[in-house]
Amino acid sequence: MLLDILERTKTIRLATITDRRHGLPYILHKYQKGNIQLTRQADGRWLFDTETVRVIPLILDEVSNQSRLVKFDKKNIKQNRPLYLRIREQLPNNLRKKTFILENWQWIGLFLFIGLGVIADFIMALLLKWLLRFWKSKKFMYRHLSDQSLRPFGLMAMALVWWIGIRIMVFPEQVMLVLLIAVKFLVALSSVWATYRLIDLIAVWVLEKARVTENKLDDMLAPLVPKTLKIFVTVIGVVFIAENLNINISSLLAGLGIGGLAFALAAKDMVQNIFGSITVLLDRTFIVGDWIKVGKIEGSVERIGFRSTKVRTFYNSLITMPNSVFITAEVDNMGERRYRRYSTHFSLTYHTPPDKIEAFCEGVREIVRLHPYMRKDYYHVYLNDLGSSALDVLVYVFWETPDWATELRERHHFLLDCLRLAQSLGIEYAFPTQTLYLEKMPPNMDLETQLTPSDAQQQGIDSARQVIKTTSETNYTRPPVLF
Repeated sequence: MLLDILERTKTIRLATITDRRHGLPYILHKYQKGNIQLTRQADGRWLFDTETVRVIPLILDEVSNQSRLVKFDKKNIKQNRPLYLRIREQLPNNLRKKTFILENWQWIGLFLFIGLGVIADFIMALLLKWLLRFWKSKKFMYRHLSDQSLRPFGLMAMALVWWIGIRIMVFPEQVMLVLLIAVKFLVALSSVWATYRLIDLIAVWVLEKARVTENKLDDMLAPLVPKTLKIFVTVIGVVFIAENLNINISSLLAGLGIGGLAFALAAKDMVQNIFGSITVLLDRTFIVGDWIKVGKIEGSVERIGFRSTKVRTFYNSLITMPNSVFITAEVDNMGERRYRRYSTHFSLTYHTPPDKIEAFCEGVREIVRLHPYMRKDYYHVYLNDLGSSALDVLVYVFWETPDWATELRERHHFLLDCLRLAQSLGIEYAFPTQTLYLEKMPPNMDLETQLTPSDAQQQGIDSARQVIKTTSETNYTRPPVLF
């Protein structure tokens, strides 16, 4: 603008300029709206002073109708002069008049660029919505994303159009400052929002990749990746907005340092939760999908975050546990069991013959040996107790299954096979009962003819010896004890 004024009003001749180094400001030229002058600075330089810069737009309006004193190549003039001056020269005088804060042509241009920004936002949002729908039809893992997920990119397009318009129009200083801050704030906000949406897309891809791998550690780390990226983007966005609002970041950090003690006390729980999450990840206390018991809480781990862990209980409620608990708490990880034990008693009726009991026990052992998920090197099936109402057969077996659902399915198969085995052998399962027998002594029976205690004991001893003698060769052999 200053160059344009001088080209229209004064030819600079170096011989006419004084060579003094001190004194009052040097007036280069006088106009009705003010003077163009140079003032000596504290460091000895002579520069156009603040007052000159302030009146330049007014002086330009004053001399805009004057022709240039020196004829230049029009092509070079266009290259050296900004676009808004070239536009302004082509406009009639009534559009260059200032009615309220801005010139008329600037109001019109501002309205046009606002409209172009809104149109750019609408077109960009519509295009991205169509592209996302097409992508979701091709990529099934993104099916749950909303069609408006990429909406922030439309706001970015609108802010970009407004930014270009502001740079072209070159409004007065105060108006320019307000508009630039507003547009930069919109750019920063839409950029952070758009980056959040891109991180959500990346998170879906990362979670899908982690799901198909056998390693369970990536299942825990995958949900932390988008959170970390969002925190990083938020910090960058806050710094960018603060810089554009001329907020001194150093002073802000110094203020945080002064209030660091209060902040540390307020953030104590948050720091403990972060260390708790680090402990879970490093020690691999549990992973997503594990069945855990922590105090009175029992359920399946659904999500591990920076602050808390979500556990889905077996009555389908969701419990949020702060990660600080895992620093000192005892965690019983049922999901880390290599084998899943099943210990019970099969109660058989008392009228079951011993041979059938032996056959039943051996049959159950064979079922254990044949089932694919059952442990073959360690199991016990024996007649274990003579209960008050039944013969108790101990069944002590293990399953080697990856999860609880598979364990339930295989237990179901095992119990059904045992029921079929008992049915095929003609064995009945007992239930708690008591039978009372009343026997009337014959009237002609003499008490002296009954067995004496010594005779009863001897009869029992003889019978036991006979039983052991008949079965000792197969069932009661014992290996020698080595000392």
